Amino acid sequence: MYTTPPPARHDPYAALRFRDFRLLIIGTFFAIIGEQMIGVAIGWELYERTGQTLYLGLVGLVQVIPVVLLALPAGHIADRFDRKKIMMLMLLALSLCSLGLGLLSWRQGSLIMVYACLLVIGIARSFQGPASSALVPQLIPEEHYANAATWQSTAWQSSSIIGPALGGLIIALQHSATTIYFIDAALLLGLCGVISLLRPRPVQLSTEPATLNSLLAGLKFVYRTKVILASITLDMVAVLLGGATALLPVFAKDILHVGPTGLGLLRTAPALGAVIAALALAHLPPFRRAGRTLLIVVAGFGVATIVFGLSTSFPLSLLMLALLGGLDSVSVVIRSTLLMLRTPDAMRGRVNAVHNVFVGLSNELGAFESGLAAALLGTTVAVAAGGVGTILVVGAVALVWPEVRRLGRLDNAVAEAVVPPLSDGQEPVASSQ
Repeated sequence: MYTTPPPARHDPYAALRFRDFRLLIIGTFFAIIGEQMIGVAIGWELYERTGQTLYLGLVGLVQVIPVVLLALPAGHIADRFDRKKIMMLMLLALSLCSLGLGLLSWRQGSLIMVYACLLVIGIARSFQGPASSALVPQLIPEEHYANAATWQSTAWQSSSIIGPALGGLIIALQHSATTIYFIDAALLLGLCGVISLLRPRPVQLSTEPATLNSLLAGLKFVYRTKVILASITLDMVAVLLGGATALLPVFAKDILHVGPTGLGLLRTAPALGAVIAALALAHLPPFRRAGRTLLIVVAGFGVATIVFGLSTSFPLSLLMLALLGGLDSVSVVIRSTLLMLRTPDAMRGRVNAVHNVFVGLSNELGAFESGLAAALLGTTVAVAAGGVGTILVVGAVALVWPEVRRLGRLDNAVAEAVVPPLSDGQEPVASSQ
C-alpha cells in the first residue's frame, strides 16, 4: 500500500542559501543604494546650478535613449559572451562615470560633460541589464527561481527607500552632492569585486552570428511566448495608464495639502508596500494559480489607482500608494519568474533586453502621459481614468491570451511550457536547463 508523502516544507530563504546568489543580492543592494543616491544628487545639483526644470527632464532622456537604441545588440552580446565579464566591464565603466561626475561636481565643471557622463551611464546600463538578468538563473536551481525573484524585488525596493533618504541627508549635511558620486563609485567597485567571486553554472551560449534575424530573435520569442507577452503587456499598460507617482507633487501641494514632508512620505509609501509584499511572498507557498493572481493584482492596481486619484484623505492616499507598491511587487515577481523559467539559456540576454526596453519606455512615457492627461483633464480625473483603463486592459488580456488564465504553479511552469522556435527554421528548444 502506497502512502502519499507530505508536501515539501516551503523554505522562504531557499535562494539565499546559495552562496553566489547571496553575494549578488548583497552587492546589488548596496550598488542600488548608490544609484538612488546619484539620482537625488544629479537632480538637486542641476536644479541648483540652472534653476530650470528642462535640465532635469534631459537626465531621464539622455539615459533612456541608449537603452532603447542598444537593446538588441546588448542582448545579442549577453547571449554570445561571458555574462560575468560583461557585468564587470560595465560596472567599471559606471564607476568611472561616477568618479567623473564627482570631479565635475567638485570643480563646477561643464554641464555638457555632466550629460556626457550620464549618456555613458545609459550605455553601460543598457549592456549590464541583459547580462545581469541572464546571469541570475546560472546561480541557483530552477525550482528556486520564484524565491530568487522575490528576494531580488525585496533588495531593490529596500534600497529604493534607503538610497534617496541617505542622499538627501548627505546633501543637507554637506550642502553639496560631491561626496555622493565618490560613494557610488566605491559601491560599484565593490559590486564588481563581488561579481568576480561568483562561480555561475556553465551554460551553452548562443553561437549565432550578429545577423538581423539573431538580433530580432528576442522580439520573436516574446511575441510567440504568449504568457510572457501578456505579462509584459500588463506591466506596461499599468505603468502607462495607472502611473500616479509622476503627479505626487501636485497631490501633495494642491489636493492633500501636506507640503514637502508629506510628499516625501507619499514617495516612500509605494516602495514600503512593495517590500512588505515581497517579504510576505517569500514566506508564503508558491501561487497555485499564478496566471489568475497576475490578472487580479494588476486589476487591483487599477482599483487602488482610482481610489488614490479620488482621495482627499492623506492617510487613505498613503494606504493606496502602499497597496499600489505591494500589488506591483507581486506582478514583478510573477513576471520575473516567468522570464527565468521559460527562456532558454542561449536566449536570456536578448529576451531580457526586450523586457528592459518595455520597462524603460513605459516608465518614461508613463510620466509624460500622466502629465499630459492631468493638463487636459485635471489631475484627479486623469489618475482615476488611468485606473479604469488599466482594469479594462486586464479584461482584454484575459480574453486575448487565455494562456494567462490557465497558468498554474510557477514551479511547474517549465514542465507545462511549450517554448516556440527561437528563429525561423529552428526547432523548438526545451526551456528546462
